[in-house]
Amino acid sequence: MSIFSSYRAYLKDNPEGYWFKRKLYGWGWTPARWQGWAVLGGYLVAVLVMALWVEYTVVPNEAAPRAIALPFAILTLLLLLTCYVKGESPHWQWGPEKPEADNRP
Repeated sequence: MSIFSSYRAYLKDNPEGYWFKRKLYGWGWTPARWQGWAVLGGYLVAVLVMALWVEYTVVPNEAAPRAIALPFAILTLLLLLTCYVKGESPHWQWGPEKPEADNRP
């Protein structure tokens, strides 16, 4: 089985209906349902709009980092909070979880 088909099978195995599932490799989340993709897309659009707003409204270039830092931090915290509330509990993972072995004598 290829890594892509095993990854798709992992995302489809979602009886709890999580918007975000734990990543197969590393720590964090990945979108598993359309709602998760919509949240991620909204985050990316908001960051792009914010960057364009700063580009066209903040005149001195020295003020641009200060003007973008707080809104970017707030948007990122909102994304992480949404992932935490609507997703699986995150933990470090390296590959698909293996079923526990039957330890009967």
